[in-house]
Amino acid sequence: MDSAAGIVPTVGVSRRQFVKGAITASAFTLLPSYGADGDKAPPSERVNLACVGIGGRGGSLTKTFQQSKLTNLVAFCDVNLESRSTAEVRKLFPKVPCFGDFRAMFDAMGDGIDAVSVAIPDHAHFPVTMQAISLGKHVYVEKPLAQTFREAELIMECARRNKVATQMGNQGHSGANYFQYKAWTEAGVIKDVTKVVAYMNAGRRWHGWQITGYPEGEQVPAGLNWDEWLAARPFRPYSSKLHPGNWRGWFEFGNGAFGDWGPHILDTTHRFLKLGLPREIEAVRRDGPNPFIFPQASTVRFGFAARENMPPVDVFWYDGTKNTPERPAELEEERRLGNAGKIIYSKDLVFQGGSHSSALRVIPEAKMREVINDLPKITGKNSGHTDNFLLGCKGEEECRSTFDVSGPLTQVFLLGVIAQRLGGKLTFDVEKKAFVGNDEANALLAGPPPRQGWEQYYTL
Repeated sequence: MDSAAGIVPTVGVSRRQFVKGAITASAFTLLPSYGADGDKAPPSERVNLACVGIGGRGGSLTKTFQQSKLTNLVAFCDVNLESRSTAEVRKLFPKVPCFGDFRAMFDAMGDGIDAVSVAIPDHAHFPVTMQAISLGKHVYVEKPLAQTFREAELIMECARRNKVATQMGNQGHSGANYFQYKAWTEAGVIKDVTKVVAYMNAGRRWHGWQITGYPEGEQVPAGLNWDEWLAARPFRPYSSKLHPGNWRGWFEFGNGAFGDWGPHILDTTHRFLKLGLPREIEAVRRDGPNPFIFPQASTVRFGFAARENMPPVDVFWYDGTKNTPERPAELEEERRLGNAGKIIYSKDLVFQGGSHSSALRVIPEAKMREVINDLPKITGKNSGHTDNFLLGCKGEEECRSTFDVSGPLTQVFLLGVIAQRLGGKLTFDVEKKAFVGNDEANALLAGPPPRQGWEQYYTL
């Protein structure tokens, strides 16, 4: 790698002991800003952001952050800085120092970093996020927050201790659906909900795979640090069936369609109905169950207990191209369910919604016209999801999808993943955060032991 081209070599770089003191939200270091300034705020008023993951979704997120007047991009990190996937961001911001190892990045530039974005495969979220928080950095992590239930628990605890601003990247949590759902629940429009159906029926990468074990190794692509990509997970030979992108279909690295789309579909339901953690998780259907990859289709039921003055709720999740939920009787014949969305059944009304920021509507349309004058009016401008995070770093707003909000949401998905993996009906003790009478399921809450050299992240 050529350091003159902005890539900092990582071989042989010393790694300092983790600094466990927190950095206050107002302690911003003055560093140069790279990229077009436009109407940006003065550098001293911006958040110095390091981006871990700059290809694919990471590249899109990096460009989104750069468009904000609140950001200085000060460091990039990616396990393959020579790939076509990362080339666009490196070309756009040629002066930003690049690192192939997040630990080397913090060693070299830790004092000049205020916040970190993490947009890498699910299994690698944990070590990067834990080190960033332990160093007092504010953290934005793409959904889902973690890849195992225990990892999500440790991340939440670490964030509370270090008092940093946190945000999970379920962008719809700063969009129309968020403000509408909040207003409608507060006004009693959405009340007495007893059933929610969520679904994602588009094709997934692993559909059609015939898998009997981990794939045999292939030649590692030029520039890819495969050991760093694996992070804390057990060693597996490189394979194009794992990377790029295909990792999402493997239990050891991803969280399937549920972990990918659930944060965009069920986030507001989970938050404003105060669901918490379920007491029952049942795999109602599994097509093509496999010990290594996600089913070709699955239906999972979550049983949530009564909360405050709200009744118990059953939440159903459907995935698979032919595993579509039952069409609501209230939905007009000419209207489609779509590939992703939700149906919310309450005592008096039925609501249909899509994914991300998509707003709800009452169905059928005749009922919507009947109640429309009684619905709260949503007015005013609000910050977008990334700006909300940056303003949270500056102490000027509260982040909407903090880890205390998005952590339990993620854990719901991770419990569902265990049901997709094992099948059957599981009982979960919410107070003890453990399955009742199922050692195999409890072992999956923690996931595989970390590889040698990665254990420290689980004790920070």
